[in-house]
Amino acid sequence: MSLLEKWKDKRVVKVVTGIRRCGKSTLLKMFRDRLLQQGINEKQILCLNLEDIDNEPYLDYRVLYGHVKKGLQKGKMNYLFFDEIQMVDNFQKAIDSLLLMDNVDIYVTGSNAYLLSGEIATLLSGRYVEIKMFPLSFSEYVSSLPATVSLDAAYRSYIEYGAFPYVTQLNADRALISDYLSGLYSTIVLKDVVTRKKIGDVMMLESVVKFLSDNIGNISAIKRISDTMTSAGRRISSHTVESYVSALLASYIFYSASRYDVKGMQYLKSGQKYYLADMGLRNIIIGTRTGDLGHILENVIFMELLRRGGEVYVGKADSTEIDFIIISGNMKTYYQVSLSVRDANTLKRELADFG
Repeated sequence: MSLLEKWKDKRVVKVVTGIRRCGKSTLLKMFRDRLLQQGINEKQILCLNLEDIDNEPYLDYRVLYGHVKKGLQKGKMNYLFFDEIQMVDNFQKAIDSLLLMDNVDIYVTGSNAYLLSGEIATLLSGRYVEIKMFPLSFSEYVSSLPATVSLDAAYRSYIEYGAFPYVTQLNADRALISDYLSGLYSTIVLKDVVTRKKIGDVMMLESVVKFLSDNIGNISAIKRISDTMTSAGRRISSHTVESYVSALLASYIFYSASRYDVKGMQYLKSGQKYYLADMGLRNIIIGTRTGDLGHILENVIFMELLRRGGEVYVGKADSTEIDFIIISGNMKTYYQVSLSVRDANTLKRELADFG
């Protein structure tokens, strides 16, 4: 919300991105309410959800542009909100034309990274700002719970149920939460991955999803994924794995962390790590596991570091590993993650590369 306020009335498109159901539409609704409270007239605000069948005629970018232009209030700033704008083919042409006007302030949401790829990046280069959204942080999740719930209990439920906003309204009902997350997962895979990438072998895609979910926090080169799955009887080429992983990253269900050589001061091209946007989804994909708490904690911290901004990398120092390096401008911050450092040898090992 603070970023939307900061960029209000600036001549750039505000692009809110993130996984489905993380709260993008609700954020923009809250922002529209704030505009009304600030004295903006309702006629100056136009809002279209492009997934709503009532708005199907506007999936033609020419019709969309004509509709918006016709409703603009002359001599006043007009606030335009487009939810799931990627549903409109060539939507960037409509947005580009609207940007030529002095009295429009544009906000859009999208559930996949294709929104900012290709032609839109070219057409709108330097004229958009991305505002990234994620499922709730742990502190946000805790704020939704009764004050009587301990932090230990809150963390346990956080990594079991996940942190999509609607989950907090389901009163820790395992069955309801499981049904909700299963439906959400199916929507992401089928609508944002299978349909867009025209994937024929859905079972193979799901095998890749399960592999990545089971290996969060492990270095997972594309070839290693391909070789592991092939040896397990699921023959798949590295090219296909790369295509599937790219689509999963674009849907924001997974995020990747590239490696950075601390001593060589260079970025490494191979050996990425992959993390899930939400632990509740992981439990839907591979089932709840109690013996993987270290990697789960690492995943939680990775997502928190993404929320805080900066570039997040996995660190390499000779043959040892630094869990995370945050590069922000000329500053580097180092993080080590361990489930416990009560054992002196564990603490010594974790801090070995920090002098």
